[in-house]
Amino acid sequence: MQIALIDLPTTWANLQPITLTRPVSHIRVGIFTIVEKWANYTQTLPACLTAQYLQPKYTLPTPAGKDVCCIHSATLPTHALWVALQELGAGKVLVDAQGTFLAYRTTEPVIASDIEEITAKITEKIVFEGDFIQINSLTDIFAHNGAEIQADLKWIKTQRTSAPLEDKHTIIYNPENVFIEEGASIKASILDASKGVIYIGKNAEVQAGTIIQGNFALCEGAVINVGGKMRPDTTIGVYCKVGGEISNSVLIGYSNKAHDGFLGNSVLGEWCNLGADTNTSNLKNNYSSIRIWNYPAQDYTDTHRQFCGLMMGDHSKAGINTMFNTGTVVGVSANVFGGDFPPKYIPSFAWGAGKGSTKFELDKALEVAALVMERRKKSLTEVDKAILAYLHERGV
Repeated sequence: MQIALIDLPTTWANLQPITLTRPVSHIRVGIFTIVEKWANYTQTLPACLTAQYLQPKYTLPTPAGKDVCCIHSATLPTHALWVALQELGAGKVLVDAQGTFLAYRTTEPVIASDIEEITAKITEKIVFEGDFIQINSLTDIFAHNGAEIQADLKWIKTQRTSAPLEDKHTIIYNPENVFIEEGASIKASILDASKGVIYIGKNAEVQAGTIIQGNFALCEGAVINVGGKMRPDTTIGVYCKVGGEISNSVLIGYSNKAHDGFLGNSVLGEWCNLGADTNTSNLKNNYSSIRIWNYPAQDYTDTHRQFCGLMMGDHSKAGINTMFNTGTVVGVSANVFGGDFPPKYIPSFAWGAGKGSTKFELDKALEVAALVMERRKKSLTEVDKAILAYLHERGV
């Protein structure tokens, strides 16, 4: 049985702007992305079935004639769920007790845009009674992050043991809750794992004076600058550089928040940069539920959460001293600057924010993206350019 993680169009749209440039399965929650979590469980690399304009960058659909289990890509794996999927018969649909789609096993070719119509016509559905988590909204990413750091670290500990801490000036509380990968560097810091686990990835760097509270994950090659304050339920993705204060947030990868300033209850895509002293509000003055921009609705919708900060798509930037309002959503390749508070929704390729903002020209946006990626020894491929051109043309 081959595994394919398939994007349901409704869920994929609800997770924009993060999914404007990636499948749902490539969102990081905890230490791993969703596709990496399934690869850990299945010991195979799943295919990713997503929006047509994204598909060339990711695994192509599986050809007909193969035994394929199409799993709702927002679903995080558990042992019980994996057992149920292996037992699912061909042509059958697995749902939860409320009828939510979980998986469809087939030998026919499937594309992401057709999955909801196909499964709706199948009357015989198998009900899965176990617990599971799905990432169906932007706020689900940070809301489930602490628990997923714990779950991912539990899996890591079945594969290898922690490297020793070699710095005598670093203090660790509850060292049994701390895992350090080979090549990581930690100097004169405090790792407080008394209330949660802490993961320090391969070749990651924790500079002097940093304070980390669990649950926390610093992924491969990432750096915390001098004096960083990392609060619980936070993931700093691969090759990010961070500083200042970060709380209950996820940086998917290759993004920078290198200076002082507060980032809380937020999600940043890849290749983002927050200028020095950028701050996000994550709580309204009246403590009421926060509304954020929803792409399918083309309006603000209620998150039913009291805390929510910044949701920023890939390649977007903020100038120094930017002050983001509670529940701000920024699209892809936007450049946010100006003297006032930016609006709570900033579309992709915005140049400036609010009144007087214009559209970032595509050739200039591609030039900046290429320069930024070169600094991490990565290339902006022709496929990447085509995705950005598609988004630019459609004004999403």
